Amino acid sequence: MTELIWLDESIIEFPPLKNALTEPDGLLAAGGDLSPERLKLAYSRGIFPWFDETQPILWWSPNERAVLFHDKLKISRSLMKRLRRNEFEIKVNTCFAEVIKACAKPRNLFTGNEANTRDESSGESATWITREMLDAYQQLHAQGLAHSIECFKGNRLVGGLYGVSIGRMFFGESMFHLATDASKVALVHLSKLLQRYGSPFIDCQIENAHLSSLGCSTLPRSDFAAYLEKYCDENDGIPWKNITGTLPHW
Repeated sequence: MTELIWLDESIIEFPPLKNALTEPDGLLAAGGDLSPERLKLAYSRGIFPWFDETQPILWWSPNERAVLFHDKLKISRSLMKRLRRNEFEIKVNTCFAEVIKACAKPRNLFTGNEANTRDESSGESATWITREMLDAYQQLHAQGLAHSIECFKGNRLVGGLYGVSIGRMFFGESMFHLATDASKVALVHLSKLLQRYGSPFIDCQIENAHLSSLGCSTLPRSDFAAYLEKYCDENDGIPWKNITGTLPHW
């Protein structure tokens, strides 16, 4: 039986993905820190942190990885109508801190809102975006590795999402909405943007009913790792510095 590896804060290397546990699925290691260097290495290897305030930092790489291929994105008739009406103004990286803080607010998982938790097994309000996570991803944003897609109605932020981008890969983390379909509109614009720069898909980490309704599917961990080797080249990345600001209308 594979034993869980505890990471030393002074060493950022991770154990091989094959060491991930089968129960709970994908748990690879614990401990360490959320430094930008460790997070960058983790994402480039197909690993992400997920824990709550009562737990140590836990690192995951599930056997089946949820991904959203751009050509498989499901756009309902009602969503398409909303996109064509250009009800929202879509911006990139203009208020990252506000987006991640909005994603961190607990929401009941059965209200129809996108869950900010990767566990939909209960109906309790929950969040895994702790203060430690907030600080860590704002540091990643400052280094040009974490990005937000923002949905505005007038001057009000009404939805959005954020994630990590390395090379041409985008690792989605969380989304929120305060107006109907606002986060879905942000997701569609993100997909369109990533597709323009040769990104293969959006990493959604763990499949759930909401993601499946949008066209999400799964890849075996080994196949996902192969994509990372091909698309995580920082010298061939998405030019986020040139994208920041308002995106063109649909």
